[in-house]
Amino acid sequence: MLLLTAGLGLFIVPHFFREMQLRDALVSRLGEGAYKGLYSLLSLLGLGLIIYGKSRAEFIQIWTPLFDTRWVSLVIMFPSLVLVTAGNLPASALRTTFNHPMLLGVTLWALAHLWVNGDLASMLLFGGFGLWAGIKYCVLPSQPSIAPNRWDAAALVIGCAGYVVLVPLIASLIASLIASLIASLIASM
Repeated sequence: MLLLTAGLGLFIVPHFFREMQLRDALVSRLGEGAYKGLYSLLSLLGLGLIIYGKSRAEFIQIWTPLFDTRWVSLVIMFPSLVLVTAGNLPASALRTTFNHPMLLGVTLWALAHLWVNGDLASMLLFGGFGLWAGIKYCVLPSQPSIAPNRWDAAALVIGCAGYVVLVPLIASLIASLIASLIASLIASM
């Protein structure tokens, strides 16, 4: 759990440098290129620790998700993927309507995963990302409005494609892991 928590800290803290009034000071001291290199290094190191830490974290059940309501997570993931896509494309009406759509999409992604994961490591992971994105979404200044354009259509198409490809892929991966676990349990009897 320590590696997961350290990774979340290394990833999230640099993403708050602007709000902590550190970004401009670090850029003036280190230079733009060195600052971006340090920022990227900390973020990648944090991401690596998050992945490794989550994979090694002890499973500690905090609450039991309701099996019959897991479909809610699938419903929430659709707008999440569209918003994350819109946040990574050039200016679009989705980008200005939702102010910072990637942050809103990450918040929805985190909520969707918190809904179906009741273990401590998942709560740290998705809760940490959800809090980070939710806070950033609320404190960043709004963007000027623009009319809908081709980037909105691209966000919808790419988001839909991501949903259609990722959801069945992840579901089949989970199903195969469960099947192999059951097979190993039966073999050990």
